[in-house]
Amino acid sequence: MKNLRSILAALVVLLMATAVHAQRPTLKANVPFNFAIDNRIYPAGEYLFRISGHVINVTNTEEAKTEITLSNACESVTPTADSKLIFDRMGGYYFLRQVWVAGFSQGRELPRNRTEVRLAQNDEKQESVIIAANISR
Repeated sequence: MKNLRSILAALVVLLMATAVHAQRPTLKANVPFNFAIDNRIYPAGEYLFRISGHVINVTNTEEAKTEITLSNACESVTPTADSKLIFDRMGGYYFLRQVWVAGFSQGRELPRNRTEVRLAQNDEKQESVIIAANISR
């Protein structure tokens, strides 16, 4: 019985440590241009990006409106030094591509939407635009 308790206690500690490590802070960024996520267009402004597993909550702070989008994991060889948002610019449109939190080597990547795929098929020039983000507590 003591062994079972010890094993359960060790598992609880391990699971708690994993959960704490997996938590990501909320990022706050001022995006100076309209941008797309999935098939939604977001106006320029101040946004909060809260990462929870595969889900990213995107909140426009000026309108107090929150949308939810799904993302995939992406990795870097070393932890990123700065929190940032990476946008792809094609054909005059901006598409949120990745969200990175300082100190982590894993970020979140958003799938391409239909417009972005169509522009890429038409050989539109793609350029990455990086916007700095701050950790919001």
